[in-house]
Amino acid sequence: ETSAQLAKRLYLEPESELEEIIALLDDRSQAIFYGPPGTGKTWVARELAKWLAGSEDRVDLVQFHPSYSYEDFIEGWRPTEDGRFELKAGPLKRLAKRAADDPDHQTFVLVIDEINRANLSKVLGELFFLFEYRRDAVTLQYSEEKFSLPDNLKIIGTMNTADRSIALVDAALRRRFHFHPFFPDRPPIKGLLKRWLGEHRPELISVADLVDRANDLLEDRNMAIGPSHFMKKDLTDEKVQQIWRRTIIPFIEDQFFDEPVRVKQFTYEALTRVDNTEPDN
Repeated sequence: ETSAQLAKRLYLEPESELEEIIALLDDRSQAIFYGPPGTGKTWVARELAKWLAGSEDRVDLVQFHPSYSYEDFIEGWRPTEDGRFELKAGPLKRLAKRAADDPDHQTFVLVIDEINRANLSKVLGELFFLFEYRRDAVTLQYSEEKFSLPDNLKIIGTMNTADRSIALVDAALRRRFHFHPFFPDRPPIKGLLKRWLGEHRPELISVADLVDRANDLLEDRNMAIGPSHFMKKDLTDEKVQQIWRRTIIPFIEDQFFDEPVRVKQFTYEALTRVDNTEPDN
């Protein structure tokens, strides 16, 4: 599968956007996809990781959360059944070892979902240095082993901008990762829902216009409604309305919790009424 075929399979346009992501991963080996929920960040990260690695066996995924720690990610002491403690490697250390030991120097990829939900300075520790200087090694704080990141290990993180603005991201992280935007109003995500519906549920293609109209009203791309809510092969008009009532409206209510009149503008009925009353050209 070529990169162009991968872009087509993922409904990403133009394909040059995906080609740029691949090229920049060759340059720095670390990338972050950022945008609002439901814009396909994790989906694209996983599919791209499998494509880069050539096999799902060489891909690992971890999800960061507020209590995630250095000990979880790199190495830490863990209790054993006999009441003792042993030093256990975390997912990064394990995958880095596999990559370093691979006789064919094949690509390995670690996907870090919701990377900004953890305290990154605590979780990453001395890795900040290694992200920038991969040819060097650092001494790990527990095992005191020398550790480095092999150049055949790629890292792709995803960042939800509804949780935290990219402007608040640690400058040290920004300098060490390439950042790629995933917003419904710009490539490669712009038009994705319409392309997907056109292939799978053409009778519901107007749903893409409904989502665009709601996003225009939101006026904040960090809080935009992503296409993945409606990318379901069993989608029906009834299910669209259910998703709107039970998923989209609660999300809108969170954004405008003290503006009930504004929330009413986003109901399915209000948005489709606008659509039906638009004059014919």
